[in-house]
Amino acid sequence: MSRPAGGGFETSTGTLYVSKPYRSRSSKKLRALITFAPRTSAFDINNASSTTNEFRGFFTLFWVSIFIFAVQTYVKSFEASGMPLSLDFAAMISRDAITLAWSDALLVLSTGMCVPFAIALKNNWIQYYWTGIIIQHFVQASIVASAVTWTFNRQWPWVQSGFLTLHSLVMIMKMHSYMTVNGQMQGARQRADVLLAQLKDLVAKLYPADSWEAAIELSQSRRLEQERKEEAALAMSKSTSGASTPREGTPILEGTPLPPLEASGNPNTLSTFVDPHTATALRRRLVSMANSTSTNGSAMKSVSSSASSVSSTPQESADASLKPPPYSPSEPPPAEFLVASSPPPPPHPLVHHPNAEIATLAGEYSDVLSDLRSSGPKDYTQWPENITWKNFASYQIIPSLVYELEYPRTTKIRPLYVFEKTVATFGTFAVLYTVTDRFILPYTLTPDQSFFRSLLDLALPFMIAYLLLFYIIFECICNGFAELSYFADRQFYEDWWNSTSWDEFSRKWNKPVHAFLLRHVYAATIQSNARLSRTSAMLATFALSAAAHELVMVVVTRKIRMYLFALQLIQIPLILLSRLPAIKKNTLMGNVVFWLGLYAGFPLLCVAYVAY
Repeated sequence: MSRPAGGGFETSTGTLYVSKPYRSRSSKKLRALITFAPRTSAFDINNASSTTNEFRGFFTLFWVSIFIFAVQTYVKSFEASGMPLSLDFAAMISRDAITLAWSDALLVLSTGMCVPFAIALKNNWIQYYWTGIIIQHFVQASIVASAVTWTFNRQWPWVQSGFLTLHSLVMIMKMHSYMTVNGQMQGARQRADVLLAQLKDLVAKLYPADSWEAAIELSQSRRLEQERKEEAALAMSKSTSGASTPREGTPILEGTPLPPLEASGNPNTLSTFVDPHTATALRRRLVSMANSTSTNGSAMKSVSSSASSVSSTPQESADASLKPPPYSPSEPPPAEFLVASSPPPPPHPLVHHPNAEIATLAGEYSDVLSDLRSSGPKDYTQWPENITWKNFASYQIIPSLVYELEYPRTTKIRPLYVFEKTVATFGTFAVLYTVTDRFILPYTLTPDQSFFRSLLDLALPFMIAYLLLFYIIFECICNGFAELSYFADRQFYEDWWNSTSWDEFSRKWNKPVHAFLLRHVYAATIQSNARLSRTSAMLATFALSAAAHELVMVVVTRKIRMYLFALQLIQIPLILLSRLPAIKKNTLMGNVVFWLGLYAGFPLLCVAYVAY
């Protein structure tokens, strides 16, 4: 590893900066600032890091091989039947297409009822707890039930039925997140109003001779006095100590420290916070490794692991996993990112009041207000300013299932990028159609074919189809909609192909759904009145996910067999088994077992649902 002149540390994920501890203006908790710059999705050709990856040639080899495979298939089919491909499958998937399009449009438009619901919350016409929750879940259940009933009534083939059912599940996840976040904001707003009233009553009680404005002026005077003292103490500490790490007695700065000049000049930088002890230990370790002459791979891996491990504390892990990912500042961004032109609003002035009781209550009030406000980058939107039709329409086209008051944004749409993703979508779909038509449908289990022969014939075609479908959805469609909606967080997946366990795969292969389940199922059940343990919350999350997957299979096959539901629940003991030290340390074996399981799972489910 190397250390640039700006004081950062070059790691495999970019340049890492670790500041000295400081005290946040809105919190008494010591924190430290760690700054990265963001990155694009792994397979995006605009990702500069992919051009320096040692395995970049294999990505090219895959698509060249797929192209040759497709051409070979077309030639053989033309020689045998006079046509490159059979149109029977095309006729099936295009059946009743207009009705399907209108049905899907009605499904999307029906989500607009979220806005009147949020307006009712804003005006306190209804209370989210518990009237709003009952209405919310009734609406969501009605939409899914209507979509499923409609597919059965239309007698659609499995493609149309599966598409509408899956899209209805996506829509109710977006609805659930929007309604839940606005409902929670209503509770926070009411809490803020109560705290402000208590604060005014407390000031009037303790200082009956003074006005509210006089108390604020006193607080501002005290804040200026404290800042002068801290600046003097800081100047003294700099003159007496040149140590790069904090010592006992070193004054703690108030206010968020700025990142180094080269990092703050980059419009793509992102920050996260950890406790000061972790930051100090990390800083010392990085300095030691930067000064070391060792440049082997293990050192680099250790630094990267350290950087990842401090990105969140155990208490903050759920929120940290939903934050935008880091990018190397040395690589050009895929588009210019929108950055805040001003700092976030300061806390209430009374947090600096000399009376500890008033300052504490004002700090609590400021913390609640910060929960009602976005973190930028555009205008620090505060609830309920977000409740507009425009905001909801923008949220609908953003490829995220978790609602936020504001998202990280790009400053422009690149037409060539949208064109690239559109062409890639249709080109990849053509190959997917070829694989399905020529190598999956003809080899589906028949009475004169053995069970194990069907598994063998379908294993490779299903795996190719899965990889192509993954690429279409998460690389092409999600990135295309992200570009159209100015959405800057493009990490829709991680390196799931390196997974060594099923829980790692579930976290990495579908980040939008994982983020939804993490926030609105796993974390929600832990924080609910039931106060479920982490293990119980994990079981509840897996059960809900398995039920949703099984619902899709019921609609597609018109059968209730519970095969997929059972296979997903079987993952739970396998996950616990994979955490044993003897198994966890053997990453190669874990990855082999993962791929074998994925290879066997797809054809096994197909044969089971078709034949039994």
